[in-house]
Amino acid sequence: MNLFHKHSKMKTPIKNTKVPERQRDFSLNVVGLGLLAVFFGVGMAIRLGTGAAPSLIEYVVLCTTPILAMVIMALFPRWTSAVKLLIIFIAILLAWRISGAPYAIVFAAAGALLAPSVQKMAEWERAIILRFGKFHRVKGPGLFLLMPFAERVAKVVDLRIRVTDFTAETTLTLDSVTVTVDAICFWLVWDSEKAVCEVQDYEDAVILSSKTALRSAVSKNTLSTFLERGDVIEEHIREEVDKKTTEWGITVQHIEITDVQIPEKLQDSLSHQAQMEREKKGRVLLAEAEIEIARKLEEAAEIYDAHDTALLLKSFSVLNEGLKAGNSMMLVPNSIAEELKSKDVFGLQALNEIRRNAAEKEDTNGRS
Repeated sequence: MNLFHKHSKMKTPIKNTKVPERQRDFSLNVVGLGLLAVFFGVGMAIRLGTGAAPSLIEYVVLCTTPILAMVIMALFPRWTSAVKLLIIFIAILLAWRISGAPYAIVFAAAGALLAPSVQKMAEWERAIILRFGKFHRVKGPGLFLLMPFAERVAKVVDLRIRVTDFTAETTLTLDSVTVTVDAICFWLVWDSEKAVCEVQDYEDAVILSSKTALRSAVSKNTLSTFLERGDVIEEHIREEVDKKTTEWGITVQHIEITDVQIPEKLQDSLSHQAQMEREKKGRVLLAEAEIEIARKLEEAAEIYDAHDTALLLKSFSVLNEGLKAGNSMMLVPNSIAEELKSKDVFGLQALNEIRRNAAEKEDTNGRS
């Protein structure tokens, strides 16, 4: 048996997990430290007013006593008997060792015990208060008081929208393809009491529920459906998770699938398949265009057959376009050439007649 065997860490479905916070009954803040300073100042004033000035050693002891008490409170922020007995022991010891010090010690001890009673919550925080282990109230934001030894802050709940990423590893789709899906979940707490009292760890509960719904959605759809209808599947997952979390005072606003990982061999096959699909769609579109053009040409032929003038105008339009292109030679059907010759569209016959008349006049003048 290997005594030095290193246990492997279990993989968690929650990425970027947080370190669990240490349980505490209260937290020290500036207001509590100010209250301690006031009590200590009053005690020192009474000490100086009721007897001779303390020596340097007494000053050091009196000043370090509340500081030591605050350090203990900060390290062990719980209403435990050990902390209370330690503070009482220090107070009794100092009262016995320092002459005329009981007033200062008593006020310092009272300030050390009352300082944690003043708590402060930010605008987006809510504190769950337990009194003798039973739920009492929800406090925050701002300042509020705790009853020493009787009340404690069970948990501080953040009401802001949270974003948590998670993964569903090695999941089979409906067509037996192994995929790994990464997603992120947007959620918030709207009822602090339910979130803390109804479920042990509401953060893990939300993410594990999302992971389960994601795996279920992957297994119920083929890979192509999962990739093509991602928005619909995301909304379905959100609805499934929100049904569970509503009972805990939590709302899931949105779930987004960020990455879908598939085997490399399958990626090549899918890439080839996608290329073939694109070629198929291109050929189908080309064939549909040819059909549409043929239908339009058929309609045009019917119109030209019924209207000879329209056909002639179309022929002239074709010639006009060719002339605009600057072609030096054009091939036209005989029918169009005969039509142009008979009707002298371009005025060529008139031009020849003018040239013929001019030549005859020159011959006449030459003879005379």
